[in-house]
Parts: sequence; C-alpha cells; structure tokens
Amino acid sequence: MVRLSIGADDLVDNPTPRVPVSLCLDTSSSMNGTPIQELVRGVNLFYDAIDEDEDAHDSAEINIVEFNSNAGLVHDFASIERLQRVTSLTANGATSMGAGVNLALDTLEGRKATYSASGVLYYQPWLVLMTDGAPTDDINGAAKRVADLVDAKKLTVFPIGIGPNADMRTLAKFSPNRPPLRLDGLKFQEFFEWLSKSVARVSRSTPGDTVKLDLEGLAGWAEL
Repeated sequence: MVRLSIGADDLVDNPTPRVPVSLCLDTSSSMNGTPIQELVRGVNLFYDAIDEDEDAHDSAEINIVEFNSNAGLVHDFASIERLQRVTSLTANGATSMGAGVNLALDTLEGRKATYSASGVLYYQPWLVLMTDGAPTDDINGAAKRVADLVDAKKLTVFPIGIGPNADMRTLAKFSPNRPPLRLDGLKFQEFFEWLSKSVARVSRSTPGDTVKLDLEGLAGWAEL
C-alpha cells in the first residue's frame, strides 16, 4: 500500500475553493479478481476525467481509504496533478466497514481544518462508500457520524453496493436522505465518469450553494 501525506503546499500555490472527495473502498477478499481490477481502472478513469476538466482540476482533492481486515489510507488528499495513478489494490481479509468509514471521516475533518487554517474556502465534503458485502465490524458509530453530518448539511454521501451480495440495508444506514444504489454489473468506469461530472458541476458553483445532482445519469451505471 502506498501512503502519501500532502499538507498545505497545494493550498498556497492554488487558493481555489476545494471539493474534498474521500473514496472509501472495500478491498476485502471477496473483491479479488475482476472486481478489484475494474475498481482500479474506474478510479484511474475518475482521476483522468478530473484532470481534463478545467474547473474540477483546480478544485478537486481526492484521497482513498481502503478497508479489509483493517482500515488504511492508500493516499492522502491532494490535487489531481499531485496524485499518482493507482497501479493496484490488493483484495484480502474481512470487511471492516465501520473502521473504514470512521477513518475516511477523520481524514475529511482533518482536511477541512487545513483549509480553514490556510484561509481556503471549501465545498461540502463528499464520501463515496463502495462495498460488495456485509460489515464484519460494528458500523453503528460510523453510521451515526455520517447521518449527523448529512443532516447538518456538512457531508454528501454516496453509498454504492457492488454485486448481488452487497448489504443494502447496512448501506442505507449511511444514507439518511436517499437510498443507496447498486452498481449495474461491474460498471465502475461509468460510475466514476458520472462522479467526475458531478464534481465538476460542484466546482463551478459557489461554496455554500445547493447543487443538484445529475439524477438522469444514474441510469448509466446503477440498477434502477
């Protein structure tokens, strides 16, 4: 696992308001093979699409948290031009979803504090939670943290189920305002294309504004 820690350097060079996006990804053993390969391919497509959009390029900051038997940081928040593409993720172990979400939320809180200390405005943070199974740890504390932040309009969350065994009831606990969605097959690339367009839309708005999501675009990657 590659761990990179990025401080406030980007913020000095580029004071554009930021959109922090934390990708909280299930890398348990059940993701082995084609699912983990397609996930990596989709993440890199997401990076490329952000890189190609003029507004999102300057605003988006992305990190990746993975969870299997433990939760870990694959890379910390950075602008797209400082992010190396993900060469691989290793699928192994159990599904510590609660620990993964808590770590993702902690990183988002830490990045917001860095923005504030640097005098940089930011948009509502995003949490993307993707899993193909059921948690093997306690998710109640993490789910409450997410729900409280969403209710306070301090977080946008996208819980995404992968495959037929994803526990959608559990994912619903992380999504108080909209039902979680199940990926149609292995359409990771289509999902991340939609996500990049959504980030770009936010980056063209004013911090604090409510931005409507492209709900019609869901049909390109979700089971509806």
